[in-house]
Amino acid sequence: MNRTYRKLAFLSLSASLFLMGCGATSLVSTPVENIDTVPLKVSDLTEVEKKSWGHADLITDTIPGMSVDKAYKEIIKNKKGKTVIVAVVDSGIDLEHEDLKGVLWTNKGEIPNNGKDDDGNGYVDDIHGYNFLGDSYNEQLEYVRMLRLNIGDASERAQARLLLDKEYPEALQNKQQYEQIYQVVKGADAAVKEELGKETYTKEDLKSIEPKTAVMEQSVAVLTQMFTYGDDIPSVLDELNEGITYFTDQANYNLNKDFNGRTPVGDDPYDITDVPYGNGNPKNQVESESHGTHVAGIIAAERDNGIGMNGVAQNVEIMSVRAVPNGDEYDKDIALGIRYAVDNGAKVINCSFGKAFSPEAEWVYDAIQYAASKDVLIIHAAGNDGNDLDDPENPNYPNDAKLGQSSEFVDNLITVGALTSSYGSDMVATFSNYGKQNVDVFAPGDQIYSTMPENSYEFQGGTSMAAPAVAGVSALVRSYYPDLTAAQVKSIIMQSGLYSKASVIVAGDETKATTFDKISKSGKMVNAFNALLLADNISKGKMTLDSNSK
Repeated sequence: MNRTYRKLAFLSLSASLFLMGCGATSLVSTPVENIDTVPLKVSDLTEVEKKSWGHADLITDTIPGMSVDKAYKEIIKNKKGKTVIVAVVDSGIDLEHEDLKGVLWTNKGEIPNNGKDDDGNGYVDDIHGYNFLGDSYNEQLEYVRMLRLNIGDASERAQARLLLDKEYPEALQNKQQYEQIYQVVKGADAAVKEELGKETYTKEDLKSIEPKTAVMEQSVAVLTQMFTYGDDIPSVLDELNEGITYFTDQANYNLNKDFNGRTPVGDDPYDITDVPYGNGNPKNQVESESHGTHVAGIIAAERDNGIGMNGVAQNVEIMSVRAVPNGDEYDKDIALGIRYAVDNGAKVINCSFGKAFSPEAEWVYDAIQYAASKDVLIIHAAGNDGNDLDDPENPNYPNDAKLGQSSEFVDNLITVGALTSSYGSDMVATFSNYGKQNVDVFAPGDQIYSTMPENSYEFQGGTSMAAPAVAGVSALVRSYYPDLTAAQVKSIIMQSGLYSKASVIVAGDETKATTFDKISKSGKMVNAFNALLLADNISKGKMTLDSNSK
């Protein structure tokens, strides 16, 4: 699974660290277009805008959202749509979340908790989906597994060895730096609280201190620096703590050659015929396993219920397919997870995961082709390494063009890069992968507010957040225009987006400045309003799709 971190420089300690940074009516509206003339937004986002910027309209709000609110107000209104099942192949979902439990898919052919496969689909007690990971949680990265099990060809294993020799010491070093910086910030925080005589303080309070000792002078300097990375010191400490956890997990599990996270499952993960395995409880196993919950909320958190936030799509039932651990996913789990979703009625599958090595990629390719044969659309995250995916040195599995090939083998998969809320040169998220051939579109993915376990909500960033935004738009189109095929919906998403030739920075590197139209196949950012307009015209036969857009 991809995680995203943004680089910071803590000048006082001369250390580098990383912080964590998915009934027809005649329409008379006109598409959103001519966006290169839109003025840049100079004011900071309000708190309301921060929590919903992905739904904003670029023309009206000067925020590069997907015009979701505009689509509901001007197009959807009170129209009744068809229910669409969206499968979230991810880390499991909090099935009891206040904003999600009302939109869960329920397998009506299965009797809960009776230990039987009542509907004969091959899976026992799969009420809201299926858990292919069983009781497992932590996992190695794929290339580390390849070294442990001696699989893959010799050149791949040699590459894997070089990576491990580089990344394992880095993880240990980063863990140590985080722990040191955390202690410095925590100590400075305690000193300033005592100096001010209050438990909470602002940046302005900090500026009011006139240090009388060298220790206090250093404490003020440290915290002043930290205020550039967060609105308050507790949030900075939380992020530092998350960084410690991240690098600890890397050292203990992801990059630990001797660790075997598959033991609790009991199957052979490199034998796709070794079934059944797993169980019918596709919820998150621990509170920190939050990725799938966050993704599900972006797609379909209950709209306008007075709590939390609004998902992109209504008329959606979320199917939870737990197949992505705290580490790299297994090709077997992804292939069977996609097939499970297809066979149980999903019309859109969100895949917010990816990896650079895939020893059994053909299993996943076959599953994607199976989904295409059953008219199912797959939305995949482009990845968070700031890489050009057109470079053969930067593979990101799965994709719809096999490694080393330029032509796509299916027409039902959309690969999504991530946008920030800042329209202009910085609108491409620094972490987002890109590629004129291997990324299809861009969508909001930086600092997205969504559901988290235990009825909580949080901002997270990554192409993992951009993909479900597009899955939500796809579900809207499939709900109101169910006659359109998966391939048509893909073309509609790509053709109807907002096209821009604006100069942008990719990978956070000013030396890599290019134009927005050159970093994805469509050159566009997804727009729900335009997608519904085009879908309406295609459905009524008023327009035809450009066959070159897929």
